[in-house]
Amino acid sequence: MATTTLSNEEIRERIKTGKHMLFFTADWCPDCAFIKPVMPQIEAKYDQYDWITVDRDANIDIAQDLGVMGIPSFVGIEDGEEIGRYVDKFRKTQKQVEDFLDSLDN
Repeated sequence: MATTTLSNEEIRERIKTGKHMLFFTADWCPDCAFIKPVMPQIEAKYDQYDWITVDRDANIDIAQDLGVMGIPSFVGIEDGEEIGRYVDKFRKTQKQVEDFLDSLDN
């Protein structure tokens, strides 16, 4: 999982082509801290995606553009188009995230 914070512009440019999964999170978020330990396993299992960790606070423009208010949240993008989202304000388990990813047309 990348620890470098990308700018809004870098994220917008990166998601124009390819298959990406945006993981919206924030350092202060306890529900994000709950899922973070299993994220490397999830990312390895679903490696068809370019995983991009999006700091919701540093990238508030992207979050607002995509309508992401609650975190942790996941938004799938393929060639600049949204292919699915798991966006709400509730804690997510590894199984819930994997069920969401399995529901997408991989």
